[in-house]
Amino acid sequence: MATYVAFLRAINLGARNKFPMPELRALLEADGFADVRTHINTGNVHLVSRMRSTVRVAARLEELFAADRGFAVPTVVMTPAEVAAIAARTETWGAELAAEQAADPAVPAVAGQYVSLLRDLPPPDGVAALEAYVDGLAGAARVHVDGRAVHLALTEGYQSARVDHNRIERLLGTTGTNRNVTVVRRVARDWC
Repeated sequence: MATYVAFLRAINLGARNKFPMPELRALLEADGFADVRTHINTGNVHLVSRMRSTVRVAARLEELFAADRGFAVPTVVMTPAEVAAIAARTETWGAELAAEQAADPAVPAVAGQYVSLLRDLPPPDGVAALEAYVDGLAGAARVHVDGRAVHLALTEGYQSARVDHNRIERLLGTTGTNRNVTVVRRVARDWC
């Protein structure tokens, strides 16, 4: 048996794509997943499976969700070690950004830090396109791509930012979901 962490995209946002966590847990347990736990309504799921591949687990979860809900639920599945490494990187990168700002007050302070969790490794040309786009924002955002995680720091609020998860997906050419660093760190602390 192997442990995984799944991140579901675009559920329970307002009135659309409703998927109550008790129903999600019951669905997964009925399909044979064990130790199913959830964290908040945005779809952060801890589970244990006989499957030995994040790709196979993601495919099975997406199949179950579509059959049960009638809408697609893109799902990113990672190992606990991957999630722990991403959470640790949010800490070190956040400290690096704060040190840069403290050393040079002209560097804008970070208002929010987020992570886009990707289904696949992004292609190098996609990473270059994302970095070029963010470089053109004159300091309004910073980005760091590390494997299947895109770390994003914004100097303005997420709602008014000129770079968000949808733009990240378009530029990278891969799908995923995003979380703020508080959620990523909490999931890593509790489940990894």
